[in-house]
Amino acid sequence: MHVKDLFDLTGKVAIVTGGGRGLGKQIAEGFAEAGANVVVCSRRVETCEEVSQRLKALGVESVAMKCDITKPDDVRHVVNETVTKFGRIDILVNNSGATWGAPVEEMPLEAWHKVLDVNVTGTFLMTQAVGRVMLEQQYGKIINIASVAGLKGSNPKIMNAIGYNASKGAVITFTKDLAVKWGPKGIYVNAIAPGFFPTKMSKGLLDAGGEAILEGTPLRKFGSDTDLKGVALFLASSASDFITGDVVVVDGGTHAL
Repeated sequence: MHVKDLFDLTGKVAIVTGGGRGLGKQIAEGFAEAGANVVVCSRRVETCEEVSQRLKALGVESVAMKCDITKPDDVRHVVNETVTKFGRIDILVNNSGATWGAPVEEMPLEAWHKVLDVNVTGTFLMTQAVGRVMLEQQYGKIINIASVAGLKGSNPKIMNAIGYNASKGAVITFTKDLAVKWGPKGIYVNAIAPGFFPTKMSKGLLDAGGEAILEGTPLRKFGSDTDLKGVALFLASSASDFITGDVVVVDGGTHAL
């Protein structure tokens, strides 16, 4: 197979949660540029509709849907509508996420639950629903958006969000365990662990500690609006057909310190 064909997603069908902004938007655009039809969903359907229109301009089909991934009915609706329209689901990106900054001793229980519900339970619910379709197909690529925060502890002077760190660590273990369980059935499960990207979620953190973060980043820069496209495309395409249960770190080198 020619190397260009290895990265070609023409005709593939992808769902990207949290696809209306930030990293999800970037990934959805990359898939569409590679030829995939993309369903973008999040709690704010308006932002997804804007992204969906831009994806259609690239010559692919795209649908925007409202979805709270912590609600099983919302998840089932997105999956059922996708299958009804396209007949299959080839790629799932679990990107929707939440965070809450507070010292451990002051973290409200409701905040802990919110972060774990979105980042862990939501990832499970969406994966379970899409996985049933992929199991029938005997094929699928699942990409979970974790974080370098799930690989190690964080300096509380820079990032004090234990619920987020714990949840992303859970996503990484979830990825590895599911890869073992579903690998024999033709389903690939990998994760991406981004470092610091300027997004709405990270704005406050970067405003307060951006200089310190850059000092601890060997490449001395934050992630850009294109730095996840290639990695996500690689894991979604045939180019990664002998890779599962892996975590690809995209953080400018911070994990190497």
